[in-house]
Amino acid sequence: MSVIDELKKRSNDSCELCRSTNELNVYSVEPSKGTSYESAYICKTCEDQIEGKKTVEINHWRCLNDSMWNENDAVKVIAWRMLTRLRGEGWTQDLLDMLYLEDNILKWAKATGEDEDESEKVIHKDSNGAILNAGDTVVLIKDLKVSGGGFTAKRGTAVRRISLVQDNAQQIEGRVEGQHIVILTQFVKKVN
Repeated sequence: MSVIDELKKRSNDSCELCRSTNELNVYSVEPSKGTSYESAYICKTCEDQIEGKKTVEINHWRCLNDSMWNENDAVKVIAWRMLTRLRGEGWTQDLLDMLYLEDNILKWAKATGEDEDESEKVIHKDSNGAILNAGDTVVLIKDLKVSGGGFTAKRGTAVRRISLVQDNAQQIEGRVEGQHIVILTQFVKKVN
């Protein structure tokens, strides 16, 4: 069964956050490998607000009162991140105080730095100073010998759907020739 089919079945063909049935999409909860476990089935309205493409409508997110209790960890992670983002509102802080996540799920929720002040966040930048985000595509700007991999990653190789090393601004992770490797940000250029 494909990821989208699994999510449609799991969600009863509605947004796992607000229960809307309009414009539904698979949303990979970063850092993610794109599995159904690491994804949620959400509407465009929720996705646009999560991604910052639209102004956050505080009242829209009252749906988290229900969806934060979802049995699927990806939905809980999104709920935690949005409640954390909106914690200036009284009701969101109350919900955040009630939400319990096991240690590994909380670590996943915190992986994007949503809970950190802007001054504390680790910012990953490519060789040209462009800010890198989880899920971006980058291109290698020089040949890199892969330690333990037995091959050289060639200049010009595209690395898709990168993930960020959360405690080191100079490192990202990605797949090259089927192997998951750590790459120094000084050797990559972001593809727009």
